[in-house]
Amino acid sequence: MNNLLAFISDPANDFAGQTITYLQLCGLSILLAILIGVVLGIAVSRSAVLGFIAVNISGLMRAIPVIAFLIAALPVLGLGFQPALIALTVLGIPPILLNTYTGVRGIDPAIIDAARGMGMTRWQIITRIQTPLILPVVAAGIRTSAVQVVATATLGAFIGAGGYGAYIVDGLYSNSQTKILAGALPVMILAMLIEGIMGWLQFTLTPAGLRSTPARTRQGEFFSSFITRRPRR
Repeated sequence: MNNLLAFISDPANDFAGQTITYLQLCGLSILLAILIGVVLGIAVSRSAVLGFIAVNISGLMRAIPVIAFLIAALPVLGLGFQPALIALTVLGIPPILLNTYTGVRGIDPAIIDAARGMGMTRWQIITRIQTPLILPVVAAGIRTSAVQVVATATLGAFIGAGGYGAYIVDGLYSNSQTKILAGALPVMILAMLIEGIMGWLQFTLTPAGLRSTPARTRQGEFFSSFITRRPRR
């Protein structure tokens, strides 16, 4: 432990700089995956054919090892931060896309019809009915995606992306347990923090009436409670 603390505190090892690099790599990858995954998930949910294609392509993407993608992309993207960012974004998209698609398609059409019958506009239906119902499902996808990205970003060190993975790779080559721990422990802590924070966020985004009943039943209860809260005209 003393060796590890000495390694981290040594300015020559640039632990702060590698931490910033790793956080930037993970943060940008997750943000891009959220933007692309949510937009694609909503887009393909409007068509059963597009949804089928997207779901199967997402499954294939998850089956490709990240390290294999990094090596295959070397001739085109080269070495450094950018190819690792692209690879991690590709890794992070499928869970978000699938959960967004599932969330949108899982909304009971009778609820939307009832909302239209009450005179609600399209925008009101999206913001007051659909969004609260799909947010917990999307958050679960983001949770899975974020943990995967954080845990896998160390592989970016193999193509010169830096971050904590650089310590792990260097430690493996030099047989230094201190360097391996300097890279592995922060990643483990960060992954657990992300898991805890996203779990809390998922719970918070779930309306109280949707937390303990089956999907169709709780959607109906949510819509009923929304109706009772509306001011009378």
